[in-house]
Amino acid sequence: MTSRSADVVVLGGGSGGYAAAIRSAELGRSVILVEENELGGTCLHRGCIPTKALLHAAEVADNARTASQFGVDASFGGIDAEKVLSYKDTIVTRLHKGLQGLISSYGIDVVNGRGRFVAPDGVEVDGELITGTDVILATGSYPKSLPGISIGGRVITSDQALTLTEIPAKAVILGGGVIGVEFASVWASFGASVTIVEALPRLVPNEDEALSKYLERAFRRRKITAKTGARVTEVAHDDDGVRVTLASGDVLDADVVLVAVGRGPNTASMGYEEAGIVLDRGFVTTDERLRTALPNVYAVGDIVPGLQLAHRGFQQGIFVAEEIAGLNPDPIDETGIPRVTYSHPEVASVGLTEAAAREAFGEEIKTVTYDLAGNGRSQILKTSGAVKLIVAPDDSVIGVHVAGDRVGELIGEAQMLYNLKADAGEAAKFVHAHPTQGEALGEALLAVSGKPLHAHG
Repeated sequence: MTSRSADVVVLGGGSGGYAAAIRSAELGRSVILVEENELGGTCLHRGCIPTKALLHAAEVADNARTASQFGVDASFGGIDAEKVLSYKDTIVTRLHKGLQGLISSYGIDVVNGRGRFVAPDGVEVDGELITGTDVILATGSYPKSLPGISIGGRVITSDQALTLTEIPAKAVILGGGVIGVEFASVWASFGASVTIVEALPRLVPNEDEALSKYLERAFRRRKITAKTGARVTEVAHDDDGVRVTLASGDVLDADVVLVAVGRGPNTASMGYEEAGIVLDRGFVTTDERLRTALPNVYAVGDIVPGLQLAHRGFQQGIFVAEEIAGLNPDPIDETGIPRVTYSHPEVASVGLTEAAAREAFGEEIKTVTYDLAGNGRSQILKTSGAVKLIVAPDDSVIGVHVAGDRVGELIGEAQMLYNLKADAGEAAKFVHAHPTQGEALGEALLAVSGKPLHAHG
């Protein structure tokens, strides 16, 4: 067996892995990055970027449909699925080439092949042993299915949904989380009849309950059906279609069933447990500094329990590189990581939900909800929604929850409020440009500070 070595070996070239590799190289370490497929991982090739490209195409389709409301003479003529895919692929290709160039510019040695963790300091790739003083595990995740449901034919995951060359006339989506509601939004904008089946009582169940209600209301207006608190008992398909049977006895017919019930950690057959890594339900167990049970072995991204978000993995990669370099970075507060669902309308949040805040601080918390009906920019965009603000007894902002088109852009300021433990009264002094949706966050801060101008909390 041939061998080579570096200061840092990274197994996985997704958001967490390549961020760790780049930051390690910046800090003067030699780096070998092992990736089985293409640099950029799920986010770039099968997740964040391609899905948001489809969502933008969907927004353009909606704009064409509603152009007359704005005095524009335009019409919607249909969707050319192959051209939409070409648009998506062009974006992915451009970003992929840029990432390849960036990795190369840092002198990072990229090894293409399936890596397997075989020793506390080593990864084996196609018969070659690659060793490092420090090893970072970043092998990402895969789309999960439900027991008894096989993926294939008309039963697909998000991976296959991103390459469909025809828009389904009728689609059933199993799962009302982020992935499910984003594809529901896309397909509805493209003209499909969509039904979401969610086992929990509401859509986007990890978000504040108020956001779920806004999203469900908006989806009803868009004629997207949501069956919540529903359990699937059977999925049967043939050449003509798919039939989904629910525990209630309801039967749903569709052209395509999208299984969007979350993502599992890609740790099977990687040699982790055999080499001494502790797993819990397939996830790698780490401490708050992302150290595994083995010395000098770290884990980042979707294989670590918590939010499965590209920007979380990216930040964890930077954190571990700096930890290895002895910079002693501050641990990452997961609650302070912004979360955005890019459906129409969007939902975005950071910090604690109201339920979690009451559990942590009791009934002394303050909440205020500012409706976007009072926001000029939102009215120009013809979107509805709200900003919900949660403040602790000491007046620090502990939660921001927003619903409405384009509100994901507000979460940057919101995360600053949470992560800097901003006093709501002091933050209310910030001046927001007019007319912007950012004013809605400013109005909410004024209201929770006892100075509402356009609305009462």
